[in-house]
Amino acid sequence: MTEILKGPVATEIEARLQAALSPERLAVIDDSEKHRGHAGHDGSGESHFTVEIVSGRFMGQNRVARQRMVNVALADLLREKVHALAIKARAPGE
Repeated sequence: MTEILKGPVATEIEARLQAALSPERLAVIDDSEKHRGHAGHDGSGESHFTVEIVSGRFMGQNRVARQRMVNVALADLLREKVHALAIKARAPGE
């Protein structure tokens, strides 16, 4: 089995979301290379991410509330290290 290596920012995103939202499924995808030459890409990588998360904590919450929950868990990373974050947040069974 091949393990995809994650950088320190992706690892921190994953740890924080695990702690805050106890997800059943979590994928943190580094999209930085797709944004080479765009605003926010400084060449160091780990600036643009997609998070795909399934958590029971999202039950009864609308899309905006779910995204806010993710943003709260990652607040200082979003201010200091992450330029862009796409969020795909679902409750179990969706």
